[in-house]
Amino acid sequence: KKTLCSATLKMKKASTSQDKIKDAKIIFVVGGPGSGKGTQCEKIVAKYGYTHLSSGDLLRAEVASGSERGKQLQAIMQKGELVPLDTVLDMIKDAMIAKADVSKGFLIDGYPREVKQGEEFEKKIGKPCLLLYVDAKAETMVKRLLKRGETSGRSDDNEETIKKRLDLYYKATEPVIAFYEGRGIVKKVDSELAVDDVFAQVSKAIDAL
Repeated sequence: KKTLCSATLKMKKASTSQDKIKDAKIIFVVGGPGSGKGTQCEKIVAKYGYTHLSSGDLLRAEVASGSERGKQLQAIMQKGELVPLDTVLDMIKDAMIAKADVSKGFLIDGYPREVKQGEEFEKKIGKPCLLLYVDAKAETMVKRLLKRGETSGRSDDNEETIKKRLDLYYKATEPVIAFYEGRGIVKKVDSELAVDDVFAQVSKAIDAL
């Protein structure tokens, strides 16, 4: 025990920025396009003081900032190539460290998209305490996205593209969910219900952490 305590003290003294997020509560949020996960994330932020980080938003913000990393990312994305996993993880980690002092926890949205990403995240950053799976039927998501398309002006909100996006989402996500189910940290919420009823399920899961 004694050695353990002194080791802990040493670690505390070497409180690097990485240590700031060592014990952070991390929730992976998974849900298809149109599942309503964005809305649920907003509600979690408001009620629990978590920080919501979406890998897509972080990439777009980095490109918009015009930084060196942003320029490199833009070049990669313009070629239609995937941004390297290490780069995405570094950005998530930087964003977490920046918010570590004011955040009660982190919602990592739209990530991991495959099991390998989840494993790398754990090596570099930390283990999730929950995978929140916001689940809606495919036809519900299609309907919601088509409705959004009427006002959003997003060219990818048409039925054919939506169905392709959903196919990709299911293929990518099923192994991830199965992997974390093996650890017993998956909480599936039924997103067919009214927003507040969905959030009641979400709150129950977070309160139990």
